[in-house]
Amino acid sequence: MDSTSRPTPSIPGPVALVGSGEYLEVMAGIEGALLEGRPPRYVQLATAAAPDGPDVVAKWHRLGRTQAERLGVEQVILDVESRADANDPAIAALVAGAGLIYLSGGHPTFLAETLRDTLVWSAIVEAWTGGAALAGCSAGAMAMGTWVPSIRHPRGGGGVAGLGVVPQLRVIPHFDAYFSKTPDVVTRFLAGGDDAVTVVGVDENTALVGGPHAWEVQGASAVWVLTPEARTPHPAGTTLHF
Repeated sequence: MDSTSRPTPSIPGPVALVGSGEYLEVMAGIEGALLEGRPPRYVQLATAAAPDGPDVVAKWHRLGRTQAERLGVEQVILDVESRADANDPAIAALVAGAGLIYLSGGHPTFLAETLRDTLVWSAIVEAWTGGAALAGCSAGAMAMGTWVPSIRHPRGGGGVAGLGVVPQLRVIPHFDAYFSKTPDVVTRFLAGGDDAVTVVGVDENTALVGGPHAWEVQGASAVWVLTPEARTPHPAGTTLHF
């Protein structure tokens, strides 16, 4: 086989780990940049909000529709509220052709447990490794690692396996608003120190965008690199390597 006939290898699209602000106008620039040069097909999952009830899920769908209209792209809702939904071939088929796939906020452990090892997650990974952008905000960002602490009950311990998109990172979202002054939560994220994993706090309306190893801080505030000894802020425009 000569070089001209070899298939082009797939290149994963960028990953965005977002502290808060999914679908809001303040974050439209970041979401629009993730879609730039990709199909105008914005796939959205409010799965993490399912435990909060249908009204909350509907709110995320409305916000997602408004953002899609703002960006001039098609909204595609993946209505996944259970593992049965996540293993529905018809729902999984909706991922095809995505330019951006977005996991919005809510309950991170529920999100990871619902999507892991399902048809929908396999379709998402296939689309992302084929070039689609993949974003997670708050719970969605937390679920991207290999382990998701139980953030709502930090003193009780526990957690679940994550989705493994960014095995080298563990994300604390809303860092400036909630967790910078909550040592017990930060300690929970740092527990079981794995030298191969970096814990980052992502401020509200801020994102860490890139991958697999080079990342840029984008948005309104900063990303913090956290260790047992220090918390180091990195403002928007900074490039980090993990």
